[in-house]
Amino acid sequence: MNEKINTFLNSGLLDKYLLGETTSDETEMVESYISRYPEVQNAYNTLQFNLEVVSKSNAIEAPKGILNNILDELDEKPVVKLEPQKKPTSWFKFGIAASVTAIAFAVTSYVFYNQNLKLAEENQVVVDELFDLRSDIDKNNEMLDNVMRQLLRLNNPETEKYIIKGNERAKDLKTVAYINPKEKTSMIDVVSLPQLPEEQCYQIWAELQDKMVSLGILNEADRKLKNIPYLEDALALSITIEPKGGNQTASTDNSVAEIDLH
Repeated sequence: MNEKINTFLNSGLLDKYLLGETTSDETEMVESYISRYPEVQNAYNTLQFNLEVVSKSNAIEAPKGILNNILDELDEKPVVKLEPQKKPTSWFKFGIAASVTAIAFAVTSYVFYNQNLKLAEENQVVVDELFDLRSDIDKNNEMLDNVMRQLLRLNNPETEKYIIKGNERAKDLKTVAYINPKEKTSMIDVVSLPQLPEEQCYQIWAELQDKMVSLGILNEADRKLKNIPYLEDALALSITIEPKGGNQTASTDNSVAEIDLH
């Protein structure tokens, strides 16, 4: 790889382009490099794949019904229409009209009072829902930050990728391990796990020189990138079928997948 391409790959422009943060000049430069150099095209494809892995494992669902609820609360309120009183033709009629007007005023005041109480309650509901929406936004921003950190870890040149496939006992099993010896971090992505009886589970192990160390239980329902303990001297990763809840000692006879790390 020539120095020009290497400098470009280390500039971080590919990451910015993938996230839509490049300027128009930077975008033109990136697209030119992608079309001209296979090495840049391959690096871009790898970044896209890693972003898809992270996005799949951290899918963020927008809050349901919040906007509709707020719009419903802000619907137009009924308006009480006051008909103008006709000019009385006598003191008697004037007295009756005055009485009717007084009663109408009292009734209208009572109606407005109740409507104001209801409006205050409805406004409080809107305020509460807006507060909940703000809390959801804060949570989503935090989740997005976690996604970006995971993406950076996946794209780190020091991160090594290991695809773990099942043997004859679990042909559809597939997981992907991401290990960074420099930062001493490990992550696992559960792609697919064949269904087991309720009394059994899958457990992942790190194989050391003289023992097996549990790294946790794998669950089909937990299909997202998750951190697992990093063991510097691990020689291999192994997945076994164990009793529900996991086991203290690996049942090597029930091994369904294994991959060497060295």
